[in-house]
Amino acid sequence: MDVEKWNRVSSGKLIAFAIGMGVFVLLVFKSEPGFVFIVDHANLLFHEAGHPIIGLFSNRLEAYGGTIGQLVFPVVLAISFWRKGQTLSFAGSVIWFFESWLNIARYMADARTQELPLVGGGDHDWANIFGRWKLLAHDTQIAGVINNIGWIGMGAVCLWVVWQWWRARSESVADKSMANLEIIP
Repeated sequence: MDVEKWNRVSSGKLIAFAIGMGVFVLLVFKSEPGFVFIVDHANLLFHEAGHPIIGLFSNRLEAYGGTIGQLVFPVVLAISFWRKGQTLSFAGSVIWFFESWLNIARYMADARTQELPLVGGGDHDWANIFGRWKLLAHDTQIAGVINNIGWIGMGAVCLWVVWQWWRARSESVADKSMANLEIIP
């Protein structure tokens, strides 16, 4: 997609985005234990739906289906908004994608202790996955990396939004300067 096709981010939209992101980050830190009610219930729904969908293709891959399902929906939304050039909607979808990484990291870190409640009981996905890979002893280290990627990804998206605002602002100033120029015959 050409850069010119993105919707412009006005100062008002940037301020609204910053306030929304601030509230969201506050909710992540204040929610018990980092579970943002609406977003993470949606993540849980897509996670659980991913198991049987992937399970249709392979029993061995079914454990991965939850994580795949949880990540696919925000990616589909992001692609849709990207194609339409909807800057802030695209950014929100990508932030949702990376916020999911925080939950995935929490689930990974629980692989050995298995203290998190599981929907419907059942097996712990990441205990099974790490067990297959012989990485169970490294669950918390891997989870730390995934958690950091989530935060870095969300931060990068925020910087991209600020860059889009700066670009739109610079273009606006340049357009006004060009309009004020007089052409000398």
